[in-house]
Amino acid sequence: MTITNVVEVIWALSAIGMIILVLLHSPKGDGVGAIGGQAQLFSSTKSAENTLNRVTWALAVIFLGLTVVLSAGWLPK
Repeated sequence: MTITNVVEVIWALSAIGMIILVLLHSPKGDGVGAIGGQAQLFSSTKSAENTLNRVTWALAVIFLGLTVVLSAGWLPK
């Protein structure tokens, strides 16, 4: 398995994770708070939304960064 394959797997996982996290967001502010037991992992719904936002942004940065690296061909084949 080459470094390019590893980067492609990380890129694909970040894309799938970002899709899932964006679907968890709610336009009315319910988001994770509407999932019952899952919201109890956080101290409050506001904390859950902040964490969800941070993880979504981190995955977006990883996805876009790896997109640039893969499309530019900077990795050995």
